[in-house]
Amino acid sequence: MRSSRLQAVVALLITLVSVVLSACGSPTPTVSSTTAVASTAVAAPANTFTNISVQQLKAALDAQEQLVLLDVRTPEEYTGDGHVAGSVLIPVDQIQTRLGELSKATPIVCICRSGNRSQTACATLAANGYTGLRNVTGGMHAWTAAGYPIEH
Repeated sequence: MRSSRLQAVVALLITLVSVVLSACGSPTPTVSSTTAVASTAVAAPANTFTNISVQQLKAALDAQEQLVLLDVRTPEEYTGDGHVAGSVLIPVDQIQTRLGELSKATPIVCICRSGNRSQTACATLAANGYTGLRNVTGGMHAWTAAGYPIEH
């Protein structure tokens, strides 16, 4: 009796481990080939946003490319640390509830302090049907290090 109970427990454990391992082997959401995906609660479909450098962002802004520059930092960071002129502030933790403020017809470029929260923002937007998304790698750290202007 004890042997059959032990065998049943072992069989159950093997089944559970198999299920967990097979789930771990499932495809991971990816973006462009140069982008690493941050661990987020929102899984974005494949190839949904592109990473760009601050130099590429500056060139797009200088060319007056039609886009929304979405700053996803906190209000304190936005005002205290400064921001790129013309950017729109929607903190990353508010994006899901403020989607109605963003047009799906205009490309959106997300920026944060270092590029992590903006990547999460891109994934959230992509999961909600937005396209033409770009993530600024290095974020505001890279922007200011490049000597580009900021507003307070």
